[in-house]
Amino acid sequence: MKIPSYVIKVARILHEHGYQAWVVGGCIRDLLIGRPAYDYDIATDAHPENVMAIMNKVIPTGIKHGTVTVLMNRKTVEVTTFRKDGKYSDSRHPDSVSYASTIQEDLSRRDFSINGIAFNPITKEFIDPFGGQRDIETRIIRTIGNPVERFSEDGLRPYRACRFAAQLGFSIDHETFSAISKCLDHALKVSVERIRDELLKIIQSARPSTGIDLLRESGLLKLFLPELLEGYKVTQNKYHRYDIYHHNLYSCDAAVPDYRIRLAALFHDIGKYYAKREIEERKGGKKSVFYNHEIIGAAVTRRILQRLKFSNNDIKFITHLIKNHMFHYTSQWTDGAVRRFMRKVGLESLDALFELRKADRLGNGLKSGESNSVNRLKERIEKIIEEENAITVKDLAVNGYDIMNEFGLEPGPIIGKILNTLLEEILDDPSKNTKETLLAIARDILPDDMKENLELSLNKIRNS
Repeated sequence: MKIPSYVIKVARILHEHGYQAWVVGGCIRDLLIGRPAYDYDIATDAHPENVMAIMNKVIPTGIKHGTVTVLMNRKTVEVTTFRKDGKYSDSRHPDSVSYASTIQEDLSRRDFSINGIAFNPITKEFIDPFGGQRDIETRIIRTIGNPVERFSEDGLRPYRACRFAAQLGFSIDHETFSAISKCLDHALKVSVERIRDELLKIIQSARPSTGIDLLRESGLLKLFLPELLEGYKVTQNKYHRYDIYHHNLYSCDAAVPDYRIRLAALFHDIGKYYAKREIEERKGGKKSVFYNHEIIGAAVTRRILQRLKFSNNDIKFITHLIKNHMFHYTSQWTDGAVRRFMRKVGLESLDALFELRKADRLGNGLKSGESNSVNRLKERIEKIIEEENAITVKDLAVNGYDIMNEFGLEPGPIIGKILNTLLEEILDDPSKNTKETLLAIARDILPDDMKENLELSLNKIRNS
């Protein structure tokens, strides 16, 4: 086991003072699997006050539950006294915590066998009372003890089982998985923030569809994301191999591992369930259409993300991508049309939108590779950016103060309207982006009453 030197140093100090020191938890699991480990925890028979007495730098981060954080070589190690938990009345936290005398007792309170392994870096001894190493070899997620009891104690554990399966590429033991549906009332008590965090970890795994489909099959998905289930077994049209639900999942799989783009991919067609209509075809028969599903989908996604307490910035970015993912570029687009598209999407969001379109295409089930039309659009955008043509009001050769000073106007909505009208002119003909030309155009588009007031003011100046 390649335990970092700073962790070994903490363990050695404990050992030299007569205490046990076992590295436990996810770090041991990850090292055995061959994944990088980042956070290291030590379980010990030393009480918190003992640890604080023998270590130079200690922070009492969770001293009520027997946990302190030791600072060693500018790194942190959580050191927790062997403990056993009391009853879990709230389906989330033990009512009481008491110290245990052995590492075996401490391991028995943990969730899954793969997390119930301990390693002593001083004696090089393994403790694995629940077959965690065997389950790692066979790639199985299994609870320690009775799964119904484990899931009833802590309603977050069923979500973690699905998350570990997605992250590690493991299967969930049949008895363990069957127990989840029997404990949904406990899963309902978990805070949306903790559920959101588990969802994000699934989203950023190699194949998010694995974890999300386990959430569906177990009954967990309907507890916090029923909108995604609406598309299950809802067929699309001849251009799609999968139903709406699976298309969303496979698009999420295909997206780059940026959680915001993957969430946009997961929800990009969620509006299709609500927008689906059957219309008559010219040659007879009916076909499914989904007009404005991107607008509906953006609204549904906003509601979901707000419920899961995502940040306003994340909500704005993700819904913006969904709302704009249905663009249809053709070679007939003028340069002005390309500039308007750039302005509508925003330069800062273009790359993300193209990644979403690529994921949408790959999740279709009938297509592969890059879209030729999107590649051509990218080339035109790059050319326009290289030419430094105006795209936003900020790029105009005049600003609001120029307009107010030139025409004697007060601040107000009319200034923004004039600037946006000037921008429309520039999008079609960038050569007009000079101060003199724009002020001339602005004079022409001033409302008549403002033109009269301006002329009166100019006459007064001439006659003074």
